[in-house]
Amino acid sequence: MFCYTGYPIRIFVLMTLGLLGLAFGCTILVVQPYELLFKLKVMFGDNGEIFELWRKPPVELYLKVYLFNVTNHEDFLAGRADKLSFQQVGPYVYREYLEHSNITFNPNGTVTSYPHHPLVYQPDKSNGTEGDILILPNIALLSIANVKRDASFPTLLSLNAFITTTMIQPLVKMTAREFMFGYKSSLVTFGNVFMPDWIKFDKLGLIDRMYDFDGDVETVYTGETDVRLTGLIEKYNGDVNLPQWTGKCANVNKASDGTKFASYIEPNDTLLFFRKSLCRAAKMVRIGEKDVKGLHAYQYKFMEDELDNGVNNTENECFCRQGRCLQPGLIDVTDCYYGFPIALSYPHFYKSDPSLLESVIGLKPDQKAHESYFYIQPKSGLPVDLAFRFQINMALQDISSISNVERFSNMVLPLLWFEIGMYELPEFMNNRFFLYLNVLPVFQDVASYALFLGGAIFLIFSVVKILLYRPKGATQTPAQWFETELQRKRLHFLNENRNSFRARQMDTYYNSLLEPKEEMTPMTAIENTEFKEEDLV
Repeated sequence: MFCYTGYPIRIFVLMTLGLLGLAFGCTILVVQPYELLFKLKVMFGDNGEIFELWRKPPVELYLKVYLFNVTNHEDFLAGRADKLSFQQVGPYVYREYLEHSNITFNPNGTVTSYPHHPLVYQPDKSNGTEGDILILPNIALLSIANVKRDASFPTLLSLNAFITTTMIQPLVKMTAREFMFGYKSSLVTFGNVFMPDWIKFDKLGLIDRMYDFDGDVETVYTGETDVRLTGLIEKYNGDVNLPQWTGKCANVNKASDGTKFASYIEPNDTLLFFRKSLCRAAKMVRIGEKDVKGLHAYQYKFMEDELDNGVNNTENECFCRQGRCLQPGLIDVTDCYYGFPIALSYPHFYKSDPSLLESVIGLKPDQKAHESYFYIQPKSGLPVDLAFRFQINMALQDISSISNVERFSNMVLPLLWFEIGMYELPEFMNNRFFLYLNVLPVFQDVASYALFLGGAIFLIFSVVKILLYRPKGATQTPAQWFETELQRKRLHFLNENRNSFRARQMDTYYNSLLEPKEEMTPMTAIENTEFKEEDLV
């Protein structure tokens, strides 16, 4: 008799593999292991990959400084010229080695650090040298004149006598390095001695003051509570608000310092950018997208009217200092620059009030050269190409009461403009994130579909093999074997029922013998106990 019990082990292996393939494919679709692993990689943790990139970015970050050399200083001071004429010189290029030190992870899902931004001069990338002799504004004289313009008569008398005696001029000859990183001035020394609460340094340089991060403390989110916030500022110097402003203008919470932006950015999200030199958190909007060396990136720029003081953008009225609003395109950052009358604008007064450009000679705003841009990979929040461009100006008030500076009253004086740029990721970093962002998601999808398809094929194949399987020496097909088995089961059933029926009939017969009944002939008894074959069928 044919017995269908010797299936080869390989058929069961194929069936098991098929079921496992379907199970794993379904698990990948439901669990999405790539997303889980990538979120873990994005979140900040001790020795985490993206955390280490934030702690000490291995990128080439450059500071480019362009100075405005005054070309008609003698004519202007003598009254023969109505406007100052400027010549842009530079750039003087420095490599910025950003690092967050003294790391402390906090129990509320944040991490605190001390930012450092040391600069190293790059002569091969510079146009000129730090020793270039230029004619530049005397920031110390003009600043003290602006601060003391409304001082008492005795104070003004003493200050004017000091200026006249020392023959300090508002436009002086100095090297590019002295202007950027500090020059000795009798006025600065005077202020350091007699006004220590205001001037706490013995030399004055714009870049030196702009990069003064001593004592600054930055606290950012780790992403533990919300992965989208990873790397964004929670507090700066222990507060969500900057002390220089009031209201929402002061808030820097959820802004980026440019090292890492929000993760999982949506196309319509508005981002915040904070840099100490900017003295505020500025809003950025997406204007496009493109692939940068294989990495998909959103392109951002600062929001229109972001440097407006309430004329066109009423939300910016809180940037008017002490009720005094500068022209559109200028932000008064006096309180961020040690009380010096500093105002920020875009380079060459790009997108600023036309009167600013008309008041000087030599500035030529250009969108391509002077507009900031940020290309950000939206999933990781990493910048892949950026250029942050701003101009530092002196916004002077009526200083006609101070000797030697009368002609500079109510003038907005351009000093320099700078670009902080990171123009590409290092090759190893670009390749790594190309793998993370482009290859691994596709690999997960391919693996899921392959497991589903392979599992289905193995399962179907194993079922077909079972149905068509014929042991060695067997002459029946599976269909014939099935019919034979049915017939055998039916006959077995009939035999069992026949035996059972005969047993019941015999019991009836013997019971009848024991019961008192009419006498029967032997022939009658036998006839009553005969069975018909058809009763069993």
